[in-house]
Amino acid sequence: MLEQCWRKTVAAHPSAVALCEAATGRTWTFAELAAEADAAELPDEGPIEFPTGNGPEFVLHLLRAWRAGRAVCALEPAQSRPAVPEPPAGIAHLKLTSGTTGRAKCVAFSAEQLAADARHIVTTMGLHRESPNLGVISLAHSYGFSNLVLPLLLHGIPLILAPSPLPAAVLAAAKRAGESRLTLPAVPAMWRAWHEAEAIPANVRLAISAGAVLPLALEADIFARSGLKLHNFLGASECGGIAYDRSEVPRTDASFVGEALNGVRLERTEEGRLEVRGAAVGTGYWPEPSMALNAGRYVTGDLVELAPDGRVFLRGRADDVINVAGRKVLPETIEAALRGHPEVRECLVLGLPAEGSRGETIAAVVAGVPELDEASLRDFLLARLPAWQVPKRWQLEPTLVPSQRGKLSRAEWRQRLLAAGPI
Repeated sequence: MLEQCWRKTVAAHPSAVALCEAATGRTWTFAELAAEADAAELPDEGPIEFPTGNGPEFVLHLLRAWRAGRAVCALEPAQSRPAVPEPPAGIAHLKLTSGTTGRAKCVAFSAEQLAADARHIVTTMGLHRESPNLGVISLAHSYGFSNLVLPLLLHGIPLILAPSPLPAAVLAAAKRAGESRLTLPAVPAMWRAWHEAEAIPANVRLAISAGAVLPLALEADIFARSGLKLHNFLGASECGGIAYDRSEVPRTDASFVGEALNGVRLERTEEGRLEVRGAAVGTGYWPEPSMALNAGRYVTGDLVELAPDGRVFLRGRADDVINVAGRKVLPETIEAALRGHPEVRECLVLGLPAEGSRGETIAAVVAGVPELDEASLRDFLLARLPAWQVPKRWQLEPTLVPSQRGKLSRAEWRQRLLAAGPI
């Protein structure tokens, strides 16, 4: 089905530019991309293909896999191949979850489910051929695959591939669009770096931010300087796009993430979790199924409030709730307060086992200016939160670097803090 959709795209736009590699300046029309993909056969190395990288070869490998009728499991650069058995008939794609809250899993998708996700994104965000996508995020991750790769191959939306997200490289890549206005999906850390370097391309039409919390201050600062609105986008490997902020002015509530994408239905479970239904929801985890992802329904770990007008507000992750001597707090509550400190750049709050107790100790990892100290952070929070919610353990870092997927991993930092020993 995906191969047939690709052929229709080529037939509709054979001489239009499809792909541009900004580092070399090489371009491919849709017909040229199809011809190069067709010119090589895949070696018979098994039922699953593993495209990798962020260059044209990723796209060509994917097209060859579609033509050969093989399932695809896209990998980040240097990511090891997972040991997974051959998926059942009808499964076209395996997505690897980020693993930021635990062990990474494989999510199985049919061709129809992938196509539905692309359709929901394209129609909701208003992606179109006259506004090429500028690719700086991973093509293998669910975000990049659904926002960059599938719109290119199934909807004919051109893609310009930047060699890196460094400010100079992004500006140079943006010039390849000529007079066209760009769509630029990225993660908050990238938007911050470009903003501080005054390197957000002037020809960006649509700016999208996903993968991590988008700070209100950053969103407001970019809007004030350039008039560019960052549109918050919420998605998950298990179901693709979930919610999108369609507004044209900066948000005033950091917990507001948007409204459901076209074709997506959202509900709140009795436990307060976000439930996603729609044609893009994956078939299930492979090879270990779970009732959390089953029969066109995905129950996320996000605690949520759904307003009558369709707005979606995230209140934290159910698995991240910190239990302090029987009292519970979401780490997002403390993180939101910390981000109000003028010298805090980024932060991550988590629970650690409390010695001699079944409860937890609150720990905070904070990146800020060199002069930042624990005492000022404690005093700042004591004026805003109950004393029991103020972290007992602090880890000050010069910077907090998110993963390639734009996330900070609580699981990774929990291991690092525990390995460092008690307070």
